[in-house]
Amino acid sequence: MWQKFSLYDFRVIAHYLGVLVLFLAVAQCVPFAVACLMGEWNAASRYLLGAGIALAIGSLLRMCLVNPGKLSPKHALAVTGFAWLVLALLGAVPMVLSGHFGSYLDAVFECMSSWTTTGASLAQDIDHMATADNMWRFTMQCIGGQGVVVIALSLGLFGRAVDSSLYSSEGRSEHVIPNIMKTARFIVRFSAQFILAGAALLALLCLFKGMEPVRALFNGLWLSMASFNTGGMTSMSTGILYYHSGAVELVVMVVILLGSINFTMHSEVWKGRLDHFFKDIEVRTLAIWLSVVIAAFVAALCTSNLYDDLPTLLRRATFTVISAFSSTGFQTITTNQLTTVISSGALLVIVFCMAIGGSAGSTTGGIKILRVGILAKELVAYIKDLLAPASARQVVTYYHVGRRPLNTDLVRANLAVFMLYCAMFLLITIVTVAYGYDAAPSMFEAVSMVSNIGMSSGIIQPGMPDMLKMLYIIGMWAGRLEVVTLIALLVSIVASFRPRKGVARVR
Repeated sequence: MWQKFSLYDFRVIAHYLGVLVLFLAVAQCVPFAVACLMGEWNAASRYLLGAGIALAIGSLLRMCLVNPGKLSPKHALAVTGFAWLVLALLGAVPMVLSGHFGSYLDAVFECMSSWTTTGASLAQDIDHMATADNMWRFTMQCIGGQGVVVIALSLGLFGRAVDSSLYSSEGRSEHVIPNIMKTARFIVRFSAQFILAGAALLALLCLFKGMEPVRALFNGLWLSMASFNTGGMTSMSTGILYYHSGAVELVVMVVILLGSINFTMHSEVWKGRLDHFFKDIEVRTLAIWLSVVIAAFVAALCTSNLYDDLPTLLRRATFTVISAFSSTGFQTITTNQLTTVISSGALLVIVFCMAIGGSAGSTTGGIKILRVGILAKELVAYIKDLLAPASARQVVTYYHVGRRPLNTDLVRANLAVFMLYCAMFLLITIVTVAYGYDAAPSMFEAVSMVSNIGMSSGIIQPGMPDMLKMLYIIGMWAGRLEVVTLIALLVSIVASFRPRKGVARVR
């Protein structure tokens, strides 16, 4: 039987959504401060308006229930699920007033892409976007990459009403530290250190490239935020190619890899437990998978004659694969080259790479390499069972921060998520093809949206059909919640409004 929500449940959910909306109002102080610093008074007024609207709506939502008590698992599921949509809808207010978006729907698409760290953009004339607007885009990516709930937990916004269900509802099943709030704070502090270190390095490289100091500082910070949080947005229309620097690409790759590793693994390395890192099924599967994909992609690129020299080919191929698997979405191969120059085999390799994604419990999207490793382990065990004598019984384990049993429930859960992702890929591909686009670009775009990558084959443009924009918004939302969470939430809500069987209706 599906869980149902009562009127009291909806009031509890509204209260805690109000907490997050008030947090949104505070977050808009960042672009507001930047606008004041840069003398962008029009932008400052827009963010002041956006913060005011968020304050009003957040306060009204909190008034739905003054003393809600402790969050139950189903409340946590709903709060986390709706948070991404509500924040995208309200975060779009100052963006649509900037003049860089053709409609409110385009601005919502931009904000959903930012919050979910997808990185796809419908902004027009992005090269002349205000510094404050860019700051808001990257602030949303940074908060979304860490996890809206994780940030809120680290700040203590939910008070004592939290338990592990709220943390887990955002796709994080592992606790770095037994205490939930301490785990959230560790993630935020740890991420901040790497982001600031990366920002300093990238800002220096931008200075060496001839940028003005203030502009170099902002570009370094934005690149580092987008890299560690695997967001992939840039402040220029040409993306990462704007910098024309192998050194910038190298630093970005390192920061991306740091953001793609499970925070639990970071904690183990920090504690000096290197054996846990190198024995881990996720790390080993990732090393094998990346080696195979990079080799296959390099081989496929060799047939396209895209690059004249081998070092450039290897550098661009490695960067593209790391950007794709980590769900960052930086493109060193242009949209035109993706669809007209490189071979269909190379395009297919990138699609598979995007679909799998990076580590669980990191800032990446996609199916996750841990699930692939567990399913591969189960497949090997199944084949061994077929070949073994009937009397033989084997105990299957895997290593992930210690030795763990590979039980049926774990396999079923991972297989369910894997199949739901594939179903979403297929559904969005079919709908995109129905709008008259070719199959290969449609599949590329579908995988990119659901896996929160942001790479584009050219379909994502301001002029694309509104229905596709809405479908891609849902795809990004579902992908960030790992599909199953969103489906469970929507089914529970629908079930809540269905009349109970056996209850007589009064006419």
